Amino acid sequence: MTRTRAARLLATSLLPALAALGFQPADAPDQSRSVVPFAVEVVDDVTGRGVPLVELETVNHIKLYTDSNGLAVLDEPGFEGRAVYLHVRAHGYAFPADGFGYRGARVEARAGTVARLKLKRVNVAERLYRVTGAGVYADTVRLGRRPPTEHPLLNAGVLGSDSVLTAVFQGKIRWFWGDTNRLNYPLGNFHTPGAVSMLPDRGGLDPSVGVNLDYLADPDGFAAATARLPGDGPTWLFGLVALRDRAGAEHLYASYSKIKPPLDAYERGLVEFNPAAGVFEKRAGWPMGRDWYPDEHPFLRRQRGRDDVYFPTPFPLTRVTADLEHLKDLASYESFTCLAAGSTLKHPRIERDDHGNAVFAWKRDAPALQPDVEARLVKEGLLRSSERLTALRDVETGRRVQIHRGSVNWNAHRRRWIMIATEIGGTTSLLGEIWYAEADTPLGPWAYARKVVTHDKYSFYNPRHHPFFDQDGGRLVYFEGTYTNSFSGNPVMTPRYDYNQVMYRLDLDDPRLNLPVAFESSGVRHLDGAPRRADFFALERNRDGAIAILDAARKPLCYALPLDMKDPPPHTTPLHAYRHAASRRLLYSTDADLVRDGYARLPQPLGRVWINPVNVALPD
Repeated sequence: MTRTRAARLLATSLLPALAALGFQPADAPDQSRSVVPFAVEVVDDVTGRGVPLVELETVNHIKLYTDSNGLAVLDEPGFEGRAVYLHVRAHGYAFPADGFGYRGARVEARAGTVARLKLKRVNVAERLYRVTGAGVYADTVRLGRRPPTEHPLLNAGVLGSDSVLTAVFQGKIRWFWGDTNRLNYPLGNFHTPGAVSMLPDRGGLDPSVGVNLDYLADPDGFAAATARLPGDGPTWLFGLVALRDRAGAEHLYASYSKIKPPLDAYERGLVEFNPAAGVFEKRAGWPMGRDWYPDEHPFLRRQRGRDDVYFPTPFPLTRVTADLEHLKDLASYESFTCLAAGSTLKHPRIERDDHGNAVFAWKRDAPALQPDVEARLVKEGLLRSSERLTALRDVETGRRVQIHRGSVNWNAHRRRWIMIATEIGGTTSLLGEIWYAEADTPLGPWAYARKVVTHDKYSFYNPRHHPFFDQDGGRLVYFEGTYTNSFSGNPVMTPRYDYNQVMYRLDLDDPRLNLPVAFESSGVRHLDGAPRRADFFALERNRDGAIAILDAARKPLCYALPLDMKDPPPHTTPLHAYRHAASRRLLYSTDADLVRDGYARLPQPLGRVWINPVNVALPD
C-alpha cells in the first residue's frame, strides 16, 4: 500500500469524527447548503400558468428549457449568489425588450429560491404541456414538487414519438403513434406503439392538467409494437376509427402502409385492433397506385338515416358508409369532386355542364381535389380560380393559406364544423403554423381562417383535435401535434421536447376567433337543405368598432366593418340592402347592381363585409 493511498484511507475513516468537531475538507460538499437548487418559473402574464418550452440562455450560452410546469433549474455552482442574465425566447410568446433590444431578465441565482418571469402570449392557443417523452416534469421533480401525472420522468422507455392517432374505444381513449425513440438504442419502435388513458369523466385527468398514458409494453418494459405486420420496413397507421356493427359490438379500424426507403409505401390495407392481444390484425389488402387511401383523423356523421365516415386530408371531401364491408372496399368510397368518373390526378378530366361550369358532386371512382392539386390544375388552365373549393384565406391579410394536414370535428359551442390544421410554407416555418377555421357543413364553405399557433423555424405537424377533451360545451378545445426540427431547416433540436407531442388549448370565445361566417342574401346563416352558395361573409358576434346590420324587424342580423375604416382587410366590400316594395322584405348583397323583381336598393351601403371566395354550390 502506498503512503498516499494509506493517507486517503485514514482520512476517510476519520471523516465522521472530524465532522463532529466541525472540520470539513476543502473539497467536501457544503452540508449546510440547501438541496433544493435555484429555479426559474416562467408564467403566462394573464393566467399565471407555467409556460412549457421556454428557452432561457445565459451570457455564456448555457441553455435551459422549462418543463411542463414552466420550471427550469439552474444548477451552476459558480453562479451561486450572483446576478445572472437570461435571454428569454419562446415560440408564440413574447418577453419585453430593453433599450438595447435584448429580451431577457437579470435573476439572483440563490439555491432554494425561485425567480418568476412573466411572458405575454402572442399565440391565440395556449401551450399546456408535453404529452410524450422523457423528463416531462423533470425540473418539477428536481425541485421536490409533486407533478400531476403518474410518470413524470420516463414512461415505458419512450423518448420521442411521431404523429398521434386517437379514438374512444370500449369506454377508454386509445392512443397510437408513429415511429418512437427508445432510451437504450438509436433505433426504436417502427410498428406503432399504443397506450390507453381514461376519459376525464371516468377517472382520467382533467385535460388542462395532463394525460396519464398506460402504454402497452413489451417484456423489457418498452412501448410494444401493435402493428408488426409482415414485410420489411416500418408499419404506419392512418385513419383510426371506432365503429359498431349491426349487433352493437364495437370495432377499431385503421388503414396501414408498409414503408421502404426513402419514404415510399409498397403495401396498403385495412387492419382491426384486437384488444385482447393488444395488436392490429389485417382485414384487407388494397391495390397500389391509387390516388387516395383512408387517411388522417376521420369523424362520424349521421345524416338522413345513414352513418358515414369522413376523412379530412385536410378538407373532408371523401366519405364511406360506416361499416366494415364498405370500409374494406375502396370502390365504395365517395369524393366530393369536379373530376369525371374514371379520372385520376395524373390524368384529370373536369366534368362540366352545358354552360361550361365545373360540376361538383359526390362521386365514386374519382378523387377529391385537395389544395395542392387544385392549385396545379388552376396553373395548368384546367380549372378556373373561381372554381376552387379549398379557398382558405387569412382573415387579416387575404393571403391564401395552403393547408397541409389537420382534423375537422363538429363543435357544439360554435354550432359549426371546426378545422385545426397545419399550413405548409408558412411565414415563420415550413410546417409549424397552425390555423383555425369554421364552416356550416363539412364541405365548407371553408373561407377565412386565423393563425392560432406559430413556431420560429420549427415544425409542428399533424395536429389532432381531441373532441373527447372538449370542455364547457365545446368552448374549450384541446389539440396536440408533433414538435420536431424535421423539415424545418433548423439544425438545433430542442432537448427533451424534440420529436414529441405537445398539447394546446383554444378558447373559442377569444375575440380573435370572431371570424366571418356565411350568410345568404335573405339573411339566413346556416346553409341547409339543397346545394347553395353563400352570398357574403360577416361577423356573427359583435366586436369593437363593428356595425350592426339590422333585419326588417330592426334586430341585429350580423355585424360589419365601418365603411370609412382605414386600411380595411382585403376581400371586404360594401354590403347593400334591397327592400321589396310590397312585402318590405330585405335582401342583402355585395352586388351594387342586383336586379330582383320588386326590390329596390337602399341609397347607402350598410358596412363592409367579406366576399365569398368559394363559388361552389354545397350540399348540407
